[in-house]
Amino acid sequence: MSEISPIIFVLILLSYRLSMDVIPEYYNITIWPRLSPDPNNGLYIFTGQSTVQFECVKETNLILIHSSQLSYTRQDNKHMASVTTAGTIKVLIQKSTWLQPETQYLVINLKSKLRQGQKYQLYTEFTGELADDLSGFYRSEYEEDGLQKIVATSQMHPTYARKTFPCFDEPALKAIFHITLIHPPGTVALSNGMERDIANITIDGVSWTKTKFEPTKNMSTYLLAIIVSDYTYINTTQKDPQVILCIRIWARRKAIDLGQGNYALNVTGPILDFFQSYYNIAYPLTKSDQIALPDFYYGAMENWGLVTYRETNLLYDPETSSSRNKEKTATIIAHELAHMWFGNLVTLRWWNEVWLNEGFASYVAYLGADHAEPTWNVRDLIVLDEIHKVFAVDALTSSHPLSSNEDSIVLPNQISEQFDVISYSKGAAVLRMLSDVLSEPVFIQGLSVCFCIFLLAVKEYNGSLPHSVDRIMSPWVLQMGFPVVTINTAIGKVSQKHFLLDADSNVTVKSPYNYEWLIPIRWIRGGTVQKDIWWLMEKEVINLEMRSDGFWVLANINVTGYYRVNYDLGNWERLFTQLNTNHKVIPVINRAQLVDDAFSLARAQLLSTSLALRTTSYLSKETEYMPWQSALNNLDYYYLMLDRTDVYQPMQDYIRKQVTPLFLYFKNMTLDWSSVPVQHTDQYNQENAIRMACRSGVPECNSLTTTWFKKWMEEPQQNMIHPNLRSVVYCSAIAAGDEAEWEFGWSQFKIASVANEANKLMFALACTNNTELLNRYLSYTLNSTIIRKQDATSVITSVASNRAGQKLAWDFVRNHWEYMFTEYGVGSFSFASMITGVTARFSTPAELQELKEFVEAHSATGFGSATLAVDQALERTRMNIKWLQTNKQEILNWFNTLYKYKP
Repeated sequence: MSEISPIIFVLILLSYRLSMDVIPEYYNITIWPRLSPDPNNGLYIFTGQSTVQFECVKETNLILIHSSQLSYTRQDNKHMASVTTAGTIKVLIQKSTWLQPETQYLVINLKSKLRQGQKYQLYTEFTGELADDLSGFYRSEYEEDGLQKIVATSQMHPTYARKTFPCFDEPALKAIFHITLIHPPGTVALSNGMERDIANITIDGVSWTKTKFEPTKNMSTYLLAIIVSDYTYINTTQKDPQVILCIRIWARRKAIDLGQGNYALNVTGPILDFFQSYYNIAYPLTKSDQIALPDFYYGAMENWGLVTYRETNLLYDPETSSSRNKEKTATIIAHELAHMWFGNLVTLRWWNEVWLNEGFASYVAYLGADHAEPTWNVRDLIVLDEIHKVFAVDALTSSHPLSSNEDSIVLPNQISEQFDVISYSKGAAVLRMLSDVLSEPVFIQGLSVCFCIFLLAVKEYNGSLPHSVDRIMSPWVLQMGFPVVTINTAIGKVSQKHFLLDADSNVTVKSPYNYEWLIPIRWIRGGTVQKDIWWLMEKEVINLEMRSDGFWVLANINVTGYYRVNYDLGNWERLFTQLNTNHKVIPVINRAQLVDDAFSLARAQLLSTSLALRTTSYLSKETEYMPWQSALNNLDYYYLMLDRTDVYQPMQDYIRKQVTPLFLYFKNMTLDWSSVPVQHTDQYNQENAIRMACRSGVPECNSLTTTWFKKWMEEPQQNMIHPNLRSVVYCSAIAAGDEAEWEFGWSQFKIASVANEANKLMFALACTNNTELLNRYLSYTLNSTIIRKQDATSVITSVASNRAGQKLAWDFVRNHWEYMFTEYGVGSFSFASMITGVTARFSTPAELQELKEFVEAHSATGFGSATLAVDQALERTRMNIKWLQTNKQEILNWFNTLYKYKP
């Protein structure tokens, strides 16, 4: 290190961003994974060779290229890389090369400077571990027909390509990739491009297969995919005037043979057609491969031309998968294929703008799925699945803006933290609002006319808007949170305020917009939809048209705006009257909105808790899914806070009273449970009816689910429980049963050949009330041969969501945190969701103290990608304590005095 000046060395040590002195043009990479362990050390490894050609844009004698956990073969027994002038054999003389682990660089220090405008090639030979850590180039294992099989697969996103080969691993540094894979005969190799040349070769007397692929498009490193497996596929072709597109679905041979890839194959074509029309740009590649992996950290990954999925998200088995599984497959495929244009063809410059990439894909996924399955009405479900979900997080002071300062996102952990519910769900909600404001045709035109500069085109659009789109959107993008709009219908006063779940919380983050927004309001007065959007552009104004004059007023029709709405008490009473006399006059999405807004406003002390509870009074007449699901989502918080108190039983009595008519409604609709509801959302609400009826103790429901489950136990080969109802039936029966039911569920989980069926059983096993079984189940998460690493978080949080398991799960995480954090690594264990899950019930000072002590005990090593989740857990716990102290007695009185129900 003495050859490097101290100043340069410090700069290298501190800088996590590449200098942009050199820009890559293409990579020529050969990777050779070994699918059996090395006899000397027991490790699975891969070896590789890489040549990257780059251009020098600024004179320098220092080359920084990302590298993590790779070992290098020294060239001429001296340096870890060789650098030559492109088109010649002239080797540049190096002073030194070394690895900088902290910033994850391979550093090459040259004796002379690279010349501006000249092209060079950097050659390396390297070895890496084909570990089971779900990141970079990694190993996945599964059993088929009694044989243990290995898949070598990849997850480069966001910063793991450097773990596979040395590369300029930043999204703006696009290049073309020439990939060659060496693999065992009989296995198949896949990458982003179509297989171009497959040859049998011999290395050291052993036969191998060598597969070369077509060069990729110019793309980011995080989109590269390489896979070697024993898989097979089904395929179809889609013919366009300019290209013949090959569509393939890859999976385990048994899964393909059983037809589990057929649905994905059938919807991919229509979804691609929709996006080609939506973007007005042809699909950029000649093939679309999608592959289902046994072990995968994310739900799916949009690698260009080779999209990877968890098995549960791509495979659909009509015999065992539910309508919910089917919808999930359609929407996730639509999300990933949307990225083929927005994200892959046009790519974010840096990770501070993740929201635009993921938010856009999340929004248009609903449109793509709606095109593929028009009878489902899936477009509306974005309100429940994205908007209501993100409202809960974005109302905390620990939230963050959609767009961050580029300099604040540099560390790999900081980059990973950007992929959260704010970026995905708030991003989708805000873009949906923009589409509504502009009108969908204008929004799409912004894509069609000028896709590559979509934001610029949209920002400059003014149309009939009160300000430019840039001025309207900036407060939504550049400051955290969202407003609550309060309408006083007695005098027509309309005001806005930053909505915070904790009314006493202190917002320390300054905003350039002072937490004010330009708010588009669509509204109804007395059942009549008002024609135009009305804009709230100040903190408080008078709009005389919003005076009630005896009619009810309802704002934010179909929740197209990203904000909550409150009213004067008189208007709330008129809305209650309408709900109780003829609730269908109010649009179904807004019935769900009224419930969700009221409960959240009550938590923020802007409404009484009694008034929020009154929004559920009419539910005994409601049969639609969205209002019921909205109510149940909010009552889940009441269960979390109150199921260890004396409020629990009166609340159970009330829920039982409200859900019994719904339970009987579906019993009659399905002819005593012998058929399936026709409507997609009715199928969801049937599940809700059974789940809540059993949970609240409707005797007929518990008898029904235990009988169905016992019949299956008696005939394990004949599971007559409908796939739509299996999740709720399994959970209900295992909760009502004991060791015999749990052991049967466990045995079925172990032999399940369909991932979705295994998933249902995995969650249901956490429903038991037997603490000994719950502890045993938790212990299994530390053994990846029993519970896959990708599923460990789900098991732990599922146990934590069980009344009987919450403390067990928290103690388990505390006792094993260091092991999980160091052994599993951030690539394989979703620490953020685990922290959120195990602390969700925290509502006492003692639990807050335990959480503080846990944070203090591990502050030295830190929390990686869970850092933000830990801060949010502390904030939520303080809020929960305060909420319980403030509201418990009022809730108890309301249940006891107004809605006491005895069966």
